[in-house]
Amino acid sequence: MRLLVVTQYFWPENFRINDLVSELAKRGHQVTVLTGQPNYPDGKIFPEFLANKEAFASYEGIEVIRAPLISRGKGGLRLVLNYFSFALNATILGLWRLRHKEFDAIFAFEPSPITVALPAIALRTQKRIPFTFWVQDLWPETLEAIGIIRSKKTLNIIGKLVSFIYKRCDLILAQSKSFIEKIKPYSHRNQNIEYFPNWAEQINETQNIAPASEIISKADTFNIMFAGNIGDAQDFPAILAAANILKNQKHIRWLIVGDGRLAHWVTDEIKCLGLQDQVLMLGRHPSERMPSFFKHADALLVTLKDEPIFSMTIPSKLQAYLAAGIPILAMLNGEGAAVVKQADAGLTCPAGNYQELAAAVLQLSEMSPEKREQMGINGIMLSNTEFNRDKLINQLEHWLSTVMYNQTNTKRLMLKEAE
Repeated sequence: MRLLVVTQYFWPENFRINDLVSELAKRGHQVTVLTGQPNYPDGKIFPEFLANKEAFASYEGIEVIRAPLISRGKGGLRLVLNYFSFALNATILGLWRLRHKEFDAIFAFEPSPITVALPAIALRTQKRIPFTFWVQDLWPETLEAIGIIRSKKTLNIIGKLVSFIYKRCDLILAQSKSFIEKIKPYSHRNQNIEYFPNWAEQINETQNIAPASEIISKADTFNIMFAGNIGDAQDFPAILAAANILKNQKHIRWLIVGDGRLAHWVTDEIKCLGLQDQVLMLGRHPSERMPSFFKHADALLVTLKDEPIFSMTIPSKLQAYLAAGIPILAMLNGEGAAVVKQADAGLTCPAGNYQELAAAVLQLSEMSPEKREQMGINGIMLSNTEFNRDKLINQLEHWLSTVMYNQTNTKRLMLKEAE
């Protein structure tokens, strides 16, 4: 297949779409990526990109076309400008740069914003080819949940934009089963919507990997590791409240690997609470280095705020945690928590309940090594079945082929009727 992938975020930014694009190319598909200038999560265009843009015009032999955008910066207004500047510039650039290129299908990746679909829809119209949309984040619900937009009038306008987008998709893929019912009211009655979860990125043999040197090993320490985005949705006030409850449990240590919009606030709050010895901020590191950090972890922490929309979400880091074979501590509601419970891959507590999180940390730390090891094995087993990478990408290929076939047949019928 000749595939056009539209995504606001792409390498050297660290998102699941990088792995998907790489694998599709390895399977023999001709892939072109239309994306933005890298600026996530720091909010500034990467200096290495500005120094040599040509070095980022190809990824593993795949052509990468980059639209200019206003960097994320700080604050809600800057974020809105970031979203819409990409949508506008990618539409204009895509229609012009790709006007003579032929594609069989368009695939768009949406971890937020949903406006990434607008250039894909414009190109769908120009090329008359099917458009598949992978929904990772629900709008307008998420915008309201994290407080970016509170005006009901504005949320209703965004809801109309969401409906405009969904009704122009030939296939919508939802990252959790719960998403499907939320998507339906904005889409056509018989819209094709399928469950398509994330998977864990391939982890190479970790037995001989040395533990990350950034972390000083301490005997008789129980390490809880959080890896990923440090933002509003992850509810760091609750995480730090749990750490504060366990402040006198000197064997408990919290390791935070990642970065994001709240990273500076978290660092300041750690100092205010006097948690510098218990909570370590380790910064952002490439995904390929995560196995070396996981070597230090006795438990992996995943959290989302206590909001209805987040109870429908399976955090993308959860699949990576399951594949790592380390017990999981989940301060979540809904579908994400159910995954951990059903697999017996760790302990869960309600979103936002820092008292129960603190209790779960102590419970897990006092558990026998054999029981914790079994939880890790259970996680691997689930990862290898429901979140199996090869199986999921095989399914995606089948769906893309099906929408292509259906559109080809529709065109043939229209030509026959016109004769």
